Amino acid sequence: MINGTAAECDTFHKFFEFWIGEQNQQLQELISASKQHEQSPQPQQGRNTQVETEQQTVEETILHPLLERVIKHYEYYYRAKSKWAKNDVLSMFKPTWRSSLEDAFLWIGGWRPSMAFHLLYSKSGLQFEAKFAELIQGLSTGDLGDLTSSQLNLVNELQREIIREEKELTEKLAKQQERVADPTMVELAHVVTELLMEREVGRVMDEGRVDATLAPKEEGLVEILQRADDLRLKTLKQVLNILTQIQCVHFLIAAAELHLRCHEWGKMRDERNHLHHHGESQSSSFSSEFSTNMVPQSLVN
Repeated sequence: MINGTAAECDTFHKFFEFWIGEQNQQLQELISASKQHEQSPQPQQGRNTQVETEQQTVEETILHPLLERVIKHYEYYYRAKSKWAKNDVLSMFKPTWRSSLEDAFLWIGGWRPSMAFHLLYSKSGLQFEAKFAELIQGLSTGDLGDLTSSQLNLVNELQREIIREEKELTEKLAKQQERVADPTMVELAHVVTELLMEREVGRVMDEGRVDATLAPKEEGLVEILQRADDLRLKTLKQVLNILTQIQCVHFLIAAAELHLRCHEWGKMRDERNHLHHHGESQSSSFSSEFSTNMVPQSLVN
């Protein structure tokens, strides 16, 4: 398990690679559990007792322990992230372990909590359309397309609460970012500039003073990141609390699929762009060299 191997990683980048590998394994388990549940007999009017007992057994022996492992996996990720953030918070805001595609959609070093509701509604709509014929006959599908009105009301209330907390953190981050232009930073920038003008050669930057000036800014970022991660985990857990166990399985499948596929697509696009730019650079270098060789030496000199 990741708690053994990944805990020994010396960088968060390595930890993330171990963690995402575990997430992929858990995705396969979740898919297997959903298929097993789908193949089990569904309750029918007038003869539910035995079927319900069988379903309860499946939930207690398979779904419940699996869901606990997946949730603990997320908890472990955020505990590790919190530990590394205290040592290097800036890397968490521009993570090298994520692709450019993922970077474009980051909110305070991670996924935006309100995105969980868009994910839920999207998956619910897709599963509703896929099993529309069964649902209009009054049959229960048990998946996210079968959300009750009570569940939808709870999701709506939770969404409003999470969006409010999300906005508060966004505003807090904006104020923290403005501190890069506070008097201590402006004064230090001016002092260093004057020293550079006085000494044309040599290193004039006082690293101790720079670190001391930046320290409270970084500490503020650590606090905001921690609160953002707490909100992410809170959102995930509270959404799952509203759903049935098999609905939780379907939601976690959708979340893992979206995360893993976006990570893979982003890495492939980055690699393709890198090869493209590298090819252009080589082509430009060759053209320049070719042109120079074709010009008479008297003109080159």
